[in-house]
Amino acid sequence: MQEKDFVSYEYKTVSVKTKDRARAMDLYEAFGWEVAGTAASAVDGVTLSLRRDRHLPHKQELTRLERQAEEAFASVNGLERAKTLGASVFAYIFGCIAALVLGGGMCLVMLIEGSVPALIGGIFLGVAGLALCGVNYLIYKKLAAKKTRELLPVIDQTEEKLADILERGNELLRTELI
Repeated sequence: MQEKDFVSYEYKTVSVKTKDRARAMDLYEAFGWEVAGTAASAVDGVTLSLRRDRHLPHKQELTRLERQAEEAFASVNGLERAKTLGASVFAYIFGCIAALVLGGGMCLVMLIEGSVPALIGGIFLGVAGLALCGVNYLIYKKLAAKKTRELLPVIDQTEEKLADILERGNELLRTELI
């Protein structure tokens, strides 16, 4: 009769966005986790089911590095969102103001009937509101590009730090396998 090697596992589930699925899988595999399964979660998300050997050598150090890697991963995602967040807030507020100007022109034309100056003023106000709505997108793109230029070095530096942490975790795993 053949003896089987029994391996006890520890399990973990992690939810990530669909676009980050491959990067998250790489992150956890560098610390000894293997993907046991994936499932679609709520809106635009994936739940990864992970497992790893419970008796892994250097487990404390791997866990510490894993936490650092998760923090760096979250930091990169936050920086990616920050590239467009300020521009988006500005665009929403500016767009609301432009729509109010356009609506004010419409109100001026429709509420004061028979007045030629109100008609001309309303038309100018409406055209100004339309122009502001059109300019809004250009301002958004310029603000987003400026913020992206500012954040790219920080994102690259954080991704480099994350890659170093993953390499250290992978080296710890290899030292006991050899």
